[in-house]
Amino acid sequence: MSVPPESVIPPPPNEPLTGVPPADQRQWAMFAHLSALLGAILTGAFGGGWGCFIGPLIIWLVKKDTMPFVDDQGKEALNFNITVAIAFLVLLLLSVMTFGIGLVIAVPLWIIIGIAWLVFTIIAAIKANEGVQYRYPFTLRLIK
Repeated sequence: MSVPPESVIPPPPNEPLTGVPPADQRQWAMFAHLSALLGAILTGAFGGGWGCFIGPLIIWLVKKDTMPFVDDQGKEALNFNITVAIAFLVLLLLSVMTFGIGLVIAVPLWIIIGIAWLVFTIIAAIKANEGVQYRYPFTLRLIK
């Protein structure tokens, strides 16, 4: 038996057929990742880049209720940047507690972590723009 054409219900026109989020959600998710770079650049000269989590936080708080993909990627960007900030803070405390001797370990790790942060943030922005739910490696999921 075949199904008559009258009983077939087409999908709603607002939902993409492939499961990829709409373009505006992908763009805001990309902004959530890239805003960490902007925050680090703007606050890097006078605070060590502490602003890297403010951009993802603002975008996540504003868009989390209306855009599910931005909710997911905003939390991911925020969690990753908080994790990196914790790592940098731990290395700073190591340096202070050892009266500067810990800088032998901290400075190379700061460079490695900084480069990894930059690379992973750019990869996440590209993947978010493609509609992929990117997951950063080595991230503490503090905000769920």
